[in-house]
Amino acid sequence: MNKLNQTRKDVISILLTVMTGVLIHTGMYQTAHADPASYVDPRIGNIAPFLVPTYPTYQQPNQMLRMYPIRKDYTFDQVQYFPLQVMWHRGKGILKMRVARGPVTAASWNRKMAYDHDLEVVHPWRFETYLIEDDITLGFAPGKKTAIYRYNFPRATQSHILIEGTGKMTAKLVEPHAVNITERITKKSRNPELAPVTMSVWCYAEVTDGQGRPAQGMNIIIDKNTLRIECGKKAPKTVLLKYAISYVSQQQARKNFDAELSHQNFEELSVSGKAAWDGELNKIRVKGGTDAQKRSFYTALYRTHERMIDITEDGQYYSGYDQSIHKTTRPFYVDDWVWDTYRAQHPLRTILAPQQAQDMLHSYVEMYKQSGWMPTFPQVFRNHACMNSYHSSVLFLDAYRKGLTDFDIEAAYEGVRKNVTQGSWIPWRQGSKATALDQRMKDLGFMPGLHPGEEETEPLVDGFERRQSVAISLGRSFDTWVLSEWAKELGKKEDYVRFAAISDQYKRLWSEKHKMFMPKDDKGEWIDINPKSAGGKGYRDYYDENNGWTYAWHVPHAIDGLIELLGGKEQARKRLDQLFREPLGMPRMAFHVNGANSTGMVGQFSMGNEPSFHIPYLYNYCGAPWRTQQRTRFLLDVWFKDNLFGIPGDEDGGGMSAWVVFTAMGFYPVTAGEPVYTLTSPVFTEVAIDVPGGQFKVLAPASSKVNKYIQKAELNGKPLNMPFITHDQIMAGGILTLDLGDKPNRSWGID
Repeated sequence: MNKLNQTRKDVISILLTVMTGVLIHTGMYQTAHADPASYVDPRIGNIAPFLVPTYPTYQQPNQMLRMYPIRKDYTFDQVQYFPLQVMWHRGKGILKMRVARGPVTAASWNRKMAYDHDLEVVHPWRFETYLIEDDITLGFAPGKKTAIYRYNFPRATQSHILIEGTGKMTAKLVEPHAVNITERITKKSRNPELAPVTMSVWCYAEVTDGQGRPAQGMNIIIDKNTLRIECGKKAPKTVLLKYAISYVSQQQARKNFDAELSHQNFEELSVSGKAAWDGELNKIRVKGGTDAQKRSFYTALYRTHERMIDITEDGQYYSGYDQSIHKTTRPFYVDDWVWDTYRAQHPLRTILAPQQAQDMLHSYVEMYKQSGWMPTFPQVFRNHACMNSYHSSVLFLDAYRKGLTDFDIEAAYEGVRKNVTQGSWIPWRQGSKATALDQRMKDLGFMPGLHPGEEETEPLVDGFERRQSVAISLGRSFDTWVLSEWAKELGKKEDYVRFAAISDQYKRLWSEKHKMFMPKDDKGEWIDINPKSAGGKGYRDYYDENNGWTYAWHVPHAIDGLIELLGGKEQARKRLDQLFREPLGMPRMAFHVNGANSTGMVGQFSMGNEPSFHIPYLYNYCGAPWRTQQRTRFLLDVWFKDNLFGIPGDEDGGGMSAWVVFTAMGFYPVTAGEPVYTLTSPVFTEVAIDVPGGQFKVLAPASSKVNKYIQKAELNGKPLNMPFITHDQIMAGGILTLDLGDKPNRSWGID
């Protein structure tokens, strides 16, 4: 009877906690919305429209230690395991932890744990779940290099905490309640020219009671690649697994533990995590809009802080770029996917955290010095050869033109120049030297494509990723534009002239017939394809994850040139309208056979993939800003909801979320590398951004669902008649006032 009463009390306690969260989530608990963090819901987007969902990631902002439950997907009511650490974005985690009741058998190590979705407490700084078949409540609180799992076990029963290695794990008992763990992780590359790499991860862990004291009635049993913590009937009801991770050494893992957890238990660590998130999320405060819009907005802002992550430990870090330990006086960051993040996530950071942006660029330069190549997808183990082109170049130009120069400029330029001139442009082959196919591309001024059915001649080309001939050609034009512009800034005249000429070569693939960029073969002849559907999976023979209708706009460095190719502003505007209205041309099921990455469709426009992000803003360049205001509001309203389906495609660790943050505030960086933002209609009546000059505010007092059209604008009390503002104007502080109405003002912003 006592056991039953205690169980009822536990369930009631959980329900009270959950109901409080539900009240907050539904807006019924209005007083809880005093701080932006209360709007964050990591579950938004946890069910994907097609490919990869968002993961409810628990971590402190841009910090190394992170966790999410590993399960097949959100709709399943079982968790496979809880990792002690997730080393890279969307990874499956290492050091797999499970719980079990009763005797441990071989099946216990593969047993899935059932839970109730409605009994979860989900915040970036705190996670709790009720394992419904085990009658165990499990909690998690992340630190920077540390974390705490909390277990509430049923009284007078035997329970176990099981930890299994992901790679090769060894463990050693150092105290009756403390253990050292080493995990050896091997990571392969898609690039066949790059050998697998192996690195060590060290962990120091203590098992304590709820107050952090060495737990009685516990026994730690070590076996091959496993560790079992036996919680006997006399063990405390509440057990903590407190641990620290290090990529440097076992001794450093203990130092990380002492630095963070010697004075903190579960509740204290959760509170400090909340404070860390408050510090970031409070940099932007909004008024007006709906609670749903605020949940989408602040959850998006949270996701922009998932990466990059600081792996510095006590003035040193492990680098996977030369497999060495380095001393440092600055943070060292890894884990970035530049193909996704250069468009909006990095530009957003130049506003919200300019010093952090410079520290990240410093990290890129260090990785180049250590490896010989400027990374494009830097992971903790090394650069991940992924996607196409060398877009890390634009991170440096964008920062440099915004006055952010606290990194080795000459080394950075040397690195991005080497990528462009000596590296292979074949997709997913970064880190390889240029091939004969690369030389042919340079001779022609475009990557030659293959006719349908034609056999591949270059062994280095990936059988799935293919040549992506048009996407590569446009990416090379953009990257050489970046290099030419930076060369001009640095007074390197010969490089400026050389690379500026290459940056104009996008025109060689312009098809006047199709009004878009189309593939040519090795002889310079057009390859006759249907740009809606050709190219195999993800259109990768010619494009990449998006079809020709999307890539028709993929020259953000040459918008005026593109408008000229289209026949002027009026024709460009009509072509934009057609993009949003053009039918799929086939049943949706057939469209997604090749277009699995093309989601969030509006006509042929794909909101769910990065190459489309700038397209709705191009109306501002075509004399029709009101269309940008209409399109962006529609896209936010339709595709970014505050629910499980609230992300229209692969979110990519902040890449897509940064688009949401910018667009909801009312401005966006169409061309990374240009310190200029173009305007749209904010969803909030007031946005206040902390900047070095004080605050930059966007005021739109009439903003509502129907009042989305800019009638007039003022910047610091003076009329603003164009839909553009500069980075310097934002960072100096000031007020952008937008008078919004329910009908378009077709004359505003057209000059």
